[in-house]
Amino acid sequence: MHRMKSYVRRENYSCIMTGLAVIGIVLLWISMTASRSESSSDVPTSAGHAELLSMHSSLQEKISSINRMLNENPALKGTQSLNAGIENALTKLKELESRFKDLEVQVPKKYPDVRFLNYKDRKRILITGGAGFVGSHLVDKLLLEGHEVIAVDNFFTGRKRNVEHWIGHHNFELINHDIVNPLFIEVDQIYHLASPASPPHYMFNPVKTIKTNTVGTINVLGLAKRVGARVLLASTSEVYGDPEVHPQTEAYWGHVNPIGPRACYDEAKRVAETLAFAYLQQEGVPVRISRIFNTYGPRMHINDGRVVSNFILQALQGQDITVYGNGAQTRSFQFVTDLVDGLVLLMNSNFSQPVNIGNPDEHTIDEFAQIIHGMVGGGSGVVHKAAVEDDPRRRKPDITRAREQLGWRPL
Repeated sequence: MHRMKSYVRRENYSCIMTGLAVIGIVLLWISMTASRSESSSDVPTSAGHAELLSMHSSLQEKISSINRMLNENPALKGTQSLNAGIENALTKLKELESRFKDLEVQVPKKYPDVRFLNYKDRKRILITGGAGFVGSHLVDKLLLEGHEVIAVDNFFTGRKRNVEHWIGHHNFELINHDIVNPLFIEVDQIYHLASPASPPHYMFNPVKTIKTNTVGTINVLGLAKRVGARVLLASTSEVYGDPEVHPQTEAYWGHVNPIGPRACYDEAKRVAETLAFAYLQQEGVPVRISRIFNTYGPRMHINDGRVVSNFILQALQGQDITVYGNGAQTRSFQFVTDLVDGLVLLMNSNFSQPVNIGNPDEHTIDEFAQIIHGMVGGGSGVVHKAAVEDDPRRRKPDITRAREQLGWRPL
């Protein structure tokens, strides 16, 4: 038995030393390859960089394997040459990690092709909420048109990955900033989209929602006044509340509960519109106001609590599709790229009155549930639960003004 243990220890020791020898050889090869990349006038390729990263990962696994073997055989831990070999390998690994980071900077990043605009036509544009669902699609459109874009976001609902394909581009800048605090920057246009927009998000912190849409809007309008910029305020169909007029025109004043669960968003947007017109009339700030209706598309939060994302998620997970109320309430959904086209047309128009941007194609919630169930398939059923307080019964935009003033309609 003693001989067998000694044999096992010798075998383990031999495996470990062989492993360290392999690690040493590979570390030397990676180091030489990295040195050639660093000294070469050619920019390293993504494929070569990926190969180095793969080798780096395999070395980490090899060292972890050796450490596990040492833990299983405590008698080997005191071997001086073994300890020195492992320490040397770990030191080399850390050096390589540092050099990998330097090499990553040199690997060229492929960006979408953008149009070239000369300095007379190119605008410097600020988008608050620029890493959000709608904001990120607006970033895409404006950058592709050749403008310089600064996206500002506090990442409460926005996500960096929504705009990561632009990070590093010379026409794009991303700033982590809460618009409740003043921002000092030189721009030509401002799209003010900053605000949580789905009920679970804006109800999560009602006071913060109100501050974002009031104090934040004051900061944006103050910035526009200082630098002479034009502002587009992203308002909402929620200013109409639970409407008593159908379809809703921009002349309708709304039917809103000022102390209901949705009031922090509804009333805050109404105040934001009031502020925009006050700055227009008192200070001469050029403002545009879009009243955005229900929108869907890529980069939506899957758990944001809105109808389309909720239904799709439940159907994909094989759960019953949940409809709150009797399902007879109506909504009309537009695709996000249609909305973005409308926002850009409105910003560049000479029209300063509110404009509905939405899809007049109206369906009941039950119809939406059946449409999504038919597309996703599976064994999900449709279940009805108690209605949500202050949930609008009907929602459909009258887009006559958008058609006449902007030449816009959803595709």
